[in-house]
Amino acid sequence: MITTSSKIRGIYWFRHDLRISDNQAFSDINNVVDELLCVFIIDPRWFKASHYQSSHMGQHRWNFLQQSLLALEQELASRGQKLLILSGEPIPTLRALFEEVCPSYFAAQQHPGVYERQQWQKLLSLTQDCQLLTSNEHCLFELEQLHFELSELPQHFTPFRKKVESLSYKMPLEAPLSIKPPLQLESSWRNELIRQPTNTSSSFVGGEHVAQKQLNYYLFDSHQVKQYKQTRNDLEGWDNSSKLSPWLANGCLSVRQVMHRLKQFEAEHGENESTYWLYFELLWREYFQWYLQNHGSRLFYFEGVRNKRPLTTFLPQRFKRWCEGETPYPIVNACMKQLNETGYMSNRGRQLVASCLVHELGIDWRFGAAYFEQQLIDFDVASNWGNWQYLAGVGADPRGHRRFDLEKQAQQYDPDSAFTKRWAPQQPNQQLDSFDAADWPIEQ
Repeated sequence: MITTSSKIRGIYWFRHDLRISDNQAFSDINNVVDELLCVFIIDPRWFKASHYQSSHMGQHRWNFLQQSLLALEQELASRGQKLLILSGEPIPTLRALFEEVCPSYFAAQQHPGVYERQQWQKLLSLTQDCQLLTSNEHCLFELEQLHFELSELPQHFTPFRKKVESLSYKMPLEAPLSIKPPLQLESSWRNELIRQPTNTSSSFVGGEHVAQKQLNYYLFDSHQVKQYKQTRNDLEGWDNSSKLSPWLANGCLSVRQVMHRLKQFEAEHGENESTYWLYFELLWREYFQWYLQNHGSRLFYFEGVRNKRPLTTFLPQRFKRWCEGETPYPIVNACMKQLNETGYMSNRGRQLVASCLVHELGIDWRFGAAYFEQQLIDFDVASNWGNWQYLAGVGADPRGHRRFDLEKQAQQYDPDSAFTKRWAPQQPNQQLDSFDAADWPIEQ
């Protein structure tokens, strides 16, 4: 049903930006409309199996997303707004909303993901009769700030870092002082009921306020950032790293907010190698965002962006044992069991299990990347798939090969086996395969 109204109407589509602070597109549309419809769309395809035997979103990710949506819903409600949560394929769902609302403005944040950019192109046909507002707070820098064309993005991280690390960044925006009232729909739209997840073993809780609390804790309350470079490779422990990645991935926190608070900390308490190293890691994240923007769907190719085919294949039994943490490598098993139970794994652990999958088990790296996508609460498409390409030797690694000695790594990062004993106390099965290449059973 198409309606007319003298009031200026707008629709804001929340995607990977589940916050109202430092959200330029949200602030812009809030400034120009009389009534605002805030919407989030759950795509049922997230929960279906991909080509690589994993779904796009597992239970841990879904729990964190639900918590983040509840927090956003409550924040909007405290300011007299509502969050309409719908289920369906995004473009047809938005088309139906457009037909009813006839908005003068539509706004959403940009995102470098291939799927998200395809959605954006389809949106252009829907928004011909209204003004489109957008911004990009997913990245630290604007495209116009880069001293090169995107097509000339350096092939490796270090040249990129040297080009951008002295650039300035935009100051993060405060949340709007007031938000325009919600737009009342005439049709009956089913608002998906989001409940607070229970029985979760994760230490992470989604939401904008929790994200800000963790940022302040890591910097100003504990000063743990001053030891970051020394502790960042620890296999577990809340204070060994910032733990901000889940909130960054879901947009409960912006990278500009992290950078701004880090600079404030350095101004008040001094800078050292560790505070710089946190910025260094933010630049790694930044690099992979532009890497995805530049290479697009090549991020998912078996041969990667280097057009180099790894000598790997898919072995179902080996992959299953890797997923379940039942390989011949105790340190890998401990990391995988930690991931499966909590939805999180340390950066060092991710490198070790990825190296194992590709170089020890000989499995197509994309199956590992897809499993991480399903399991990790801090899944970010650019960082995840970019890092997997890097380790598989088909991406941004200048050495072209990154294989870890798992026994040596275990001795270095788990010398007393405390981590391994906690997560994988049972001895692994030393025999990797039950069937040979001809599918004949191997005698145990």
